[in-house]
Amino acid sequence: MPNIKSAKKRVKVGDTKNAQNRVTKSIMKTSIRKVKVAIAAGDRELALALYNDAAASIDKAARKNVIHKNNAANKKSGLMKKIQAIA
Repeated sequence: MPNIKSAKKRVKVGDTKNAQNRVTKSIMKTSIRKVKVAIAAGDRELALALYNDAAASIDKAARKNVIHKNNAANKKSGLMKKIQAIA
């Protein structure tokens, strides 16, 4: 446990940011899961509609540095490949 005031603040700020990052990542993972369920069901129209929401949440996570920008691009391209394979 830190004794110095600035170190105590850093612990507090780190915990707050950790909580915010977990929320962002959870939203991203949930939107990706919804797209994968639509893909498994074979519903291309629904998958495309859900993909737009998923891409937005992935981009938001990358913008906030929760995930790396290349990881975001990889996730989006992988989802789109799966959607295109439905046809």
